[in-house]
Amino acid sequence: MTLGFWSALTLLLVPLVSVADATGNDMNQLAKALKSHERVHAAMAHVLALEPQSRSDLIELTEIPAPPFQEQVRGERFKEMLIASGLTDVVVDEVGNVIGRRAGQKGKRTVVLSAHLDTVFPADTDVTVRFDGDRMLAPGIGDNTRGLVTLLAVLRAMKHADVQTDADVWFVGNVGEEGLGDLRGVKHLFRQGADKIDSLIAIDGGRSNRIVFGGVGSHRYRVTYRGPGGHSWGAFGLVNPHHALGRAIAIFDANAPRITKEGEKTSYNIGRIGGGTSINSIPFESWAEIDMRSGDQTKLDQIDAVLQASVQQALREENQGRTSGPKLSVEVERVGTRPAAQGNADTPLVQRSMAATRAFNIEPELAISSTDANLPISKGIPAVTMSRGGRGDNAHSPDEWWSNDEGHIGIQITLLTLLLEAGCSNCTN
Repeated sequence: MTLGFWSALTLLLVPLVSVADATGNDMNQLAKALKSHERVHAAMAHVLALEPQSRSDLIELTEIPAPPFQEQVRGERFKEMLIASGLTDVVVDEVGNVIGRRAGQKGKRTVVLSAHLDTVFPADTDVTVRFDGDRMLAPGIGDNTRGLVTLLAVLRAMKHADVQTDADVWFVGNVGEEGLGDLRGVKHLFRQGADKIDSLIAIDGGRSNRIVFGGVGSHRYRVTYRGPGGHSWGAFGLVNPHHALGRAIAIFDANAPRITKEGEKTSYNIGRIGGGTSINSIPFESWAEIDMRSGDQTKLDQIDAVLQASVQQALREENQGRTSGPKLSVEVERVGTRPAAQGNADTPLVQRSMAATRAFNIEPELAISSTDANLPISKGIPAVTMSRGGRGDNAHSPDEWWSNDEGHIGIQITLLTLLLEAGCSNCTN
């Protein structure tokens, strides 16, 4: 018997509910039925056929440096790849997001499938891809170059099988997810007055069963103490910015546990410090960059308040201890804000992503993390972050690696989730 026969039979066995209304077991059955439809089956098979091209794209894109605020070259190449994959409406917006629009048959909704262009590594990092058995090693190869390749494979598979959607689908390589990029790409997509986006499926993260449905929020600061500076012997007694910064860190570290030791997980980290000119000079400035995170916005605000108080207490104590010269000053600059976003497992998009995962006999695992999905979830707009597939480790390190261990499954789960969310207009018979 033909695949078309079994596809039709499967669809007849599905309860008479719409994808929009289905939840739980109904959604699981709809996902399995859609996966076995002849046209979708052809798209899924093409994902496997694309693996040599996907591997080539992964190497090429990985070897184009793309730190936050310097994604332009990688973005231009990604734009060329979207066009070569069949999209004709591809633009680069004001902040550098690469947006390829694929029109839907109804066009009343817009679903975004995105992956971030940037990596955490400086532009002069050696990003040459190396090989160790089945592992491919290079900074940024998994996070998130593989996400870009996943997006391309989904697009190409849909084109190959002529899969049409009800909703418009935007294929987006967005900027500014990492570090001090501060989600500037998705913040621009969801800015006031922008074209309406109804839901977002981001591609990021590892295991194929992982679905990020809530956002870990973060507050990031650059704290800078400033003083007159001087000779370590001749000007002894002046305020010392390093001493003040050390006090602030010690006070903060002593008081932060009253927030972090109970309730929703909350973290803090002094990530970078700097300043000073020589060992025998009182520095004229001392700075630190600080990251605080929580899935609970209230707790995030609480640990933020502990930091602010610690900085001011250290300023007072250092100024009180001086024996000569002017007072120390401090600047506290907010350099990053990611909203905490409480996830809801019962929302339709989360249910669809879970059902798509189960259709591959994989039990989904819901998680919260800090991803591009934070922003839309915080605004009440449905969003999830899906896996890029395969295996990998050592993200954000020079020894990052990725292995194509059934990596196609992550792509196929993303494809099925997209079709459940955007609607497959020519998959009904």
